[in-house]
Amino acid sequence: MPFGRRALLLAVTAALAPRAAAAAPLVEIWKLRGCGCCTLWARHLEAQGFSTRTSEHADLAPIRARLGIPEELAGCHSARLADLLVEGHVPALAIRRLQADRPAWVRGLAVPGMPAGSPGMPSPTPDRYDVLAFGADGRVERFMTFVGERPA
Repeated sequence: MPFGRRALLLAVTAALAPRAAAAAPLVEIWKLRGCGCCTLWARHLEAQGFSTRTSEHADLAPIRARLGIPEELAGCHSARLADLLVEGHVPALAIRRLQADRPAWVRGLAVPGMPAGSPGMPSPTPDRYDVLAFGADGRVERFMTFVGERPA
Protein backbone atom coordinates (compact mmCIF):
# COMPACT_ATOMS: atom_id res chain seq x y z
CA MET A 1 0.00 0.00 0.00
CA PRO A 2 1.54 3.34 -0.95
CA PHE A 3 2.31 5.70 1.93
CA GLY A 4 -0.50 8.11 1.00
CA ARG A 5 -3.18 5.41 1.15
CA ARG A 6 -1.78 4.00 4.42
CA ALA A 7 -1.79 7.45 6.02
CA LEU A 8 -5.37 8.02 4.83
CA LEU A 9 -6.48 4.63 6.20
CA LEU A 10 -4.86 5.36 9.59
CA ALA A 11 -6.45 8.80 9.73
CA VAL A 12 -9.92 7.43 8.94
CA THR A 13 -9.51 4.60 11.47
CA ALA A 14 -8.43 7.05 14.17
CA ALA A 15 -11.33 9.37 13.40
CA LEU A 16 -13.88 6.55 13.63
CA ALA A 17 -12.42 4.89 16.76
CA PRO A 18 -14.62 5.02 19.86
CA ARG A 19 -13.75 7.92 22.14
CA ALA A 20 -15.81 6.97 25.19
CA ALA A 21 -13.44 8.54 27.69
CA ALA A 22 -13.33 11.83 25.83
CA ALA A 23 -17.09 11.90 25.22
CA ALA A 24 -18.15 11.00 28.77
CA PRO A 25 -18.89 14.15 30.77
CA LEU A 26 -16.86 14.22 33.99
CA VAL A 27 -18.74 14.49 37.28
CA GLU A 28 -16.54 15.48 40.20
CA ILE A 29 -18.03 14.02 43.41
CA TRP A 30 -17.34 14.97 47.02
CA LYS A 31 -18.58 12.38 49.52
CA LEU A 32 -18.31 11.55 53.20
CA ARG A 33 -15.62 9.02 54.10
CA GLY A 34 -16.89 5.46 53.95
CA CYS A 35 -20.29 6.29 52.46
CA GLY A 36 -21.42 3.38 50.28
CA CYS A 37 -24.55 4.96 48.81
CA CYS A 38 -22.44 7.71 47.25
CA THR A 39 -20.35 5.05 45.52
CA LEU A 40 -23.55 3.43 44.23
CA TRP A 41 -24.74 6.81 42.92
CA ALA A 42 -21.44 7.24 41.07
CA ARG A 43 -21.93 3.79 39.51
CA HIS A 44 -25.45 4.84 38.45
CA LEU A 45 -23.97 7.86 36.65
CA GLU A 46 -21.26 5.75 35.01
CA ALA A 47 -23.88 3.27 33.76
CA GLN A 48 -25.63 6.26 32.14
CA GLY A 49 -22.52 7.42 30.27
CA PHE A 50 -20.90 9.82 32.73
CA SER A 51 -17.33 9.62 33.96
CA THR A 52 -16.79 10.19 37.68
CA ARG A 53 -13.96 11.27 39.97
CA THR A 54 -14.63 10.95 43.70
CA SER A 55 -12.90 12.36 46.75
CA GLU A 56 -13.73 11.57 50.39
CA HIS A 57 -14.05 14.13 53.17
CA ALA A 58 -14.92 14.28 56.88
CA ASP A 59 -17.32 17.22 56.38
CA LEU A 60 -19.09 18.43 53.23
CA ALA A 61 -20.52 21.67 54.66
CA PRO A 62 -17.42 23.74 53.72
CA ILE A 63 -17.47 22.27 50.21
CA ARG A 64 -21.18 23.06 49.78
CA ALA A 65 -20.56 26.59 51.04
CA ARG A 66 -17.67 27.09 48.59
CA LEU A 67 -19.75 25.77 45.68
CA GLY A 68 -22.84 27.78 46.65
CA ILE A 69 -25.14 24.84 47.38
CA PRO A 70 -27.82 25.87 49.90
CA GLU A 71 -27.44 23.88 53.12
CA GLU A 72 -31.23 23.29 53.30
CA LEU A 73 -30.92 21.27 50.06
CA ALA A 74 -28.15 19.05 51.44
CA GLY A 75 -28.06 15.41 50.46
CA CYS A 76 -25.32 12.99 51.28
CA HIS A 77 -22.83 14.05 48.59
CA SER A 78 -22.11 17.03 46.36
CA ALA A 79 -21.00 17.05 42.75
CA ARG A 80 -20.13 19.31 39.84
CA LEU A 81 -20.50 18.67 36.12
CA ALA A 82 -18.84 21.60 34.31
CA ASP A 83 -20.76 24.60 35.69
CA LEU A 84 -23.75 22.52 36.90
CA LEU A 85 -23.98 21.61 40.60
CA VAL A 86 -25.61 18.39 41.75
CA GLU A 87 -26.54 17.73 45.37
CA GLY A 88 -27.62 14.32 46.62
CA HIS A 89 -29.14 11.34 44.82
CA VAL A 90 -30.21 13.10 41.62
CA PRO A 91 -31.07 10.60 38.85
CA ALA A 92 -28.96 10.77 35.69
CA LEU A 93 -32.15 11.30 33.70
CA ALA A 94 -32.76 14.62 35.47
CA ILE A 95 -29.17 15.70 34.86
CA ARG A 96 -29.47 14.85 31.16
CA ARG A 97 -32.76 16.73 30.91
CA LEU A 98 -31.22 19.81 32.49
CA GLN A 99 -28.23 19.61 30.16
CA ALA A 100 -30.59 19.55 27.17
CA ASP A 101 -32.84 22.40 28.27
CA ARG A 102 -31.29 24.50 31.00
CA PRO A 103 -33.09 27.62 32.17
CA ALA A 104 -30.64 30.51 32.56
CA TRP A 105 -31.38 30.92 36.30
CA VAL A 106 -30.59 27.28 37.22
CA ARG A 107 -27.26 26.69 38.93
CA GLY A 108 -27.92 23.09 39.95
CA LEU A 109 -30.17 20.22 40.93
CA ALA A 110 -30.73 18.75 44.38
CA VAL A 111 -32.44 15.85 46.08
CA PRO A 112 -32.40 16.72 49.79
CA GLY A 113 -32.02 13.84 52.21
CA MET A 114 -31.70 10.25 51.07
CA PRO A 115 -34.97 9.01 49.52
CA ALA A 116 -35.41 5.25 49.43
CA GLY A 117 -35.15 3.89 45.90
CA SER A 118 -33.33 6.91 44.49
CA PRO A 119 -30.11 6.11 42.59
CA GLY A 120 -27.64 4.75 45.14
CA MET A 121 -30.38 4.04 47.70
CA PRO A 122 -31.84 0.67 46.65
CA SER A 123 -35.18 -0.22 48.22
CA PRO A 124 -38.04 -2.60 47.42
CA THR A 125 -40.46 0.22 48.33
CA PRO A 126 -39.15 3.38 46.65
CA ASP A 127 -40.18 6.83 47.86
CA ARG A 128 -41.76 9.52 45.72
CA TYR A 129 -39.45 12.57 45.76
CA ASP A 130 -38.76 15.80 43.94
CA VAL A 131 -35.61 16.84 42.15
CA LEU A 132 -35.28 20.55 42.86
CA ALA A 133 -33.64 23.15 40.63
CA PHE A 134 -31.87 25.96 42.46
CA GLY A 135 -30.36 29.27 41.45
CA ALA A 136 -27.70 31.58 42.85
CA ASP A 137 -30.41 34.05 43.90
CA GLY A 138 -32.02 31.57 46.31
CA ARG A 139 -34.77 30.53 43.91
CA VAL A 140 -35.81 26.85 44.25
CA GLU A 141 -38.38 25.07 42.07
CA ARG A 142 -39.49 21.50 41.49
CA PHE A 143 -37.73 20.28 38.35
CA MET A 144 -38.93 16.66 38.15
CA THR A 145 -40.66 14.12 40.37
CA PHE A 146 -39.52 10.51 40.65
CA VAL A 147 -40.60 7.29 42.29
CA GLY A 148 -37.34 5.47 42.80
CA GLU A 149 -35.35 5.92 39.60
CA ARG A 150 -38.42 6.44 37.38
CA PRO A 151 -40.10 9.74 36.55
CA ALA A 152 -43.53 10.04 38.17
